[in-house]
Amino acid sequence: MVSPHVLFINEKSNNLAILKKSLKELDCQLTIANKGKDVSALLESHPDRFDLIIMDQMLSNKNNINVLDQISAHSAEQHCPVIIQTEMVKKSAVLEGVKAGAYFLTNPVNDDMLISTINTAINYRQQYKLLQSGLDKLARPLKNLHYAEFQFNTLLEARDLALFIANACPDTQKIIIGLSEILINAVEHGNLGITYYEKTLLIKEGRWEKEVNDRIQLEEHKDKKVDLTFHRDETGCHIIVKDQGNGFDWQDYLTISPDRIAHSHGRGIALAAMAGFTKMEYRGCGNEVYIFLEV
Repeated sequence: MVSPHVLFINEKSNNLAILKKSLKELDCQLTIANKGKDVSALLESHPDRFDLIIMDQMLSNKNNINVLDQISAHSAEQHCPVIIQTEMVKKSAVLEGVKAGAYFLTNPVNDDMLISTINTAINYRQQYKLLQSGLDKLARPLKNLHYAEFQFNTLLEARDLALFIANACPDTQKIIIGLSEILINAVEHGNLGITYYEKTLLIKEGRWEKEVNDRIQLEEHKDKKVDLTFHRDETGCHIIVKDQGNGFDWQDYLTISPDRIAHSHGRGIALAAMAGFTKMEYRGCGNEVYIFLEV
């Protein structure tokens, strides 16, 4: 497997030594560039080269957003995660940054937090690339799918079904990550009851996916399924996802809270809500999600 490639946009950073140490531990390649034209030229000449982009705290909020705009302008890098190291963050900057795939780290940055965030961001990028490669292999006739019902209970089945359903919808590439997040959430949080704080610890220890797979085998969970219904009519595509869990307080996760900007997860639902769905709403206790995509 090729080592992940990190682009560091440098402006007299005090954290370069810590960054180099962390990337060495994670077996990552590193390219250093200055802001502005250097970044744009790199993205032009090496499309799809970078798995993660890190910006240092010396860039102003305005400059950070300008660089994020440059990244978004390159189709191959639109879904490349960005880590912004900063002293403080305005709420408006957080919202703009998160929409562009940014993670925030508040200085001073310690080794554990940096490694955890880099790992999370790179895993997101690899998941996106995997989903994209799957999309390329699916047949176009799925655009003619009108009605279907599915059941699933594993992470692998959730990802495969996300590929299938996304390919039957308009704006396939735009919605694939958000749809995948919704289906994975239904397995881990819904059916298996893994809490936000449990997942934080599991990710930190590198045990999240193993824990999910282990819990699925337990007597209390082995027969639990997630139901997905797909229906297309003259207005668009309707998707209902329902798990067998007790629900959760979903209102707190529809937006990215500044209190959670440095967390290793907790942005999946908010990203899904911003993913290009015409409408997304949680129903009842939160164990059912309705998604609508206008044609």
